[in-house]
Formats: sequence, structure tokens, C-alpha cells
Amino acid sequence: MLLTPLFELVGEWQVVGASIEANDSCRRIAEELPRLMKLASAEAGWSTLYRDPADSRLWELTYPQGELHGGGPPTLRVMQSEVAKEKYGLLV
Repeated sequence: MLLTPLFELVGEWQVVGASIEANDSCRRIAEELPRLMKLASAEAGWSTLYRDPADSRLWELTYPQGELHGGGPPTLRVMQSEVAKEKYGLLV
């Protein structure tokens, strides 16, 4: 069985009864971040570049719904090194 590589985790907040809960992607992002190496931040901290020490992939953490409290739910996606270089000004 061939597994599809992971390229993006999109967090969402869901209304459950009278509260708001994070979806499985939000929880997975929270689990993954501690093992990633932070390389740089941009846009006043709402966008952060990480490297996965296991396979050297670059990952970008963003908060695409910035109008929501705390920036809204996170998104973590693989970023090409050329794009990272342009956005973060790093040789990665």
C-alpha cells in the first residue's frame, strides 16, 4: 500500500455545543511543532518557517484567518526552498 506524503495540515475551529473546539489537524500541528526546527519568522510572527530534521523538508506555519481571535486556526504546509528563500531571505 502506497501512502500519500503529507504536504498540508489545515486547522479548523468547530462549534460544539456552546464551545469552540480545534479539529484533528490543529491537534496534529500542535504535536508536530515541537520536533521541527524554527528557522525564521515573517509578517510580525504570523508566519514561521521550520525545517523537519528527519527529512529536511521546509514547513511554513501560518494563520490564514488572521481576523479571528489569536489569528485563528493554524495551517502547516510544505514550502519549496526557492519560495522560502524569497519570503524569508534565507539560504535554506
